[in-house]
Amino acid sequence: MTPEENKALSSTSQEKQSDKAKSTSSQTDNDAPQTGETSPRPSKGKLNLNSKVLQLIFSILGVAVVVLTVWGIGSLIINNLRSDLQSTQSPTQELASPQAFFTPVFETTSLDTGIYRMPDIQTTPSHIETRFEVTEYTVQEGDTIFGIADKFGLKPESVLWANRYTLGDTPDGLSPGFELFILPVDGVYHQWFEGDGLNGVASYYHVKPEDIVNWPGNNLDPETLGDYAMPNIEPGAMLVVPGGTRPTVSWIVSRENPAVGAAYLGPGACSGTLYGAVGTGTFTFPTDHHYLSGYDWNPPVHNGLDFDGNSGSPIYAADTGVVVYSGWSTRGYGNLIVVDHDRGWQTLYAHLIDGTLMPCGSNVVKGELIALMGSTGMSTGPHLHFEMRYEGSPVNPWNFLQ
Repeated sequence: MTPEENKALSSTSQEKQSDKAKSTSSQTDNDAPQTGETSPRPSKGKLNLNSKVLQLIFSILGVAVVVLTVWGIGSLIINNLRSDLQSTQSPTQELASPQAFFTPVFETTSLDTGIYRMPDIQTTPSHIETRFEVTEYTVQEGDTIFGIADKFGLKPESVLWANRYTLGDTPDGLSPGFELFILPVDGVYHQWFEGDGLNGVASYYHVKPEDIVNWPGNNLDPETLGDYAMPNIEPGAMLVVPGGTRPTVSWIVSRENPAVGAAYLGPGACSGTLYGAVGTGTFTFPTDHHYLSGYDWNPPVHNGLDFDGNSGSPIYAADTGVVVYSGWSTRGYGNLIVVDHDRGWQTLYAHLIDGTLMPCGSNVVKGELIALMGSTGMSTGPHLHFEMRYEGSPVNPWNFLQ
């Protein structure tokens, strides 16, 4: 190697050593503090310790915040409950009555549109005076047979049965000023007819003869009464039958022999054998109005429905059939039509206007006009008393009308 090459190699080596020294000096300067601080830079272990301490502090603070929040909410709830309890325990303050308030006025203008009934606000008295004599009661405006019975502690049927010789078989005839017999107990008021026997009368009303004889109000002396079959009782005498019940009368005005109906309903039964249409087995409403203005179905007091309407409103046949009764009835029905629908079914239409009735033997179709609504017989205003009977016994029309 020439002296020049050795010189160049030496120069290169010196330069590398000089660069290394500068690099070391620069690193030392970076590690030294930038400011005038004298404390040394913390080590990595110390940093980890400080971080854990901070996390612990923040966790404790978080738990404290949650506890304080829950405590505050609970305090509010408890205070509200205490306030409510204190308010309920305080005495109720009396409210001042209003100076004026509106009360609806209920009134009826006339009886031309039906029968008007006032609410029965009378309740059964807690004590009914014991008596044995029959008293009289004058019907007041708005009275019903149910309200009257309640006033005297009786069943409604007892009031009806005590007055069947004047009211007939329906209470529709109750009107202001009407005089009613009021029995001292539930039972029947029987008018004695010549030929009556105590055994037969008692059996009919489902009581014993002694029940009639021993009732103080009847003034019967067992010593002078004689034979129960032919007792010494004056015809026309009215006797209380305590505990007696009057069976519902079953009648049939058949198309084969309609005249037999006259024995019960009156003289309007048709004569001869009648032939004609047979019913469909379904029944429609006999009036345009399907609501009541009087009594509902409530046997044995009321065996039909009192449909509302005006005088002259149309009355329709509830089903196809033959008219087997057309005329006046002595049972309180007034002008009456009975239609036989065959298969045991018959319908009754009462209180009709005179001169509007479909005549005897007429074949009628379901829904056909047969008469006009009136207020004849025992009635207090225009309405239709409608009954349905099967094999002679009344049934509830609501179960069949469509």
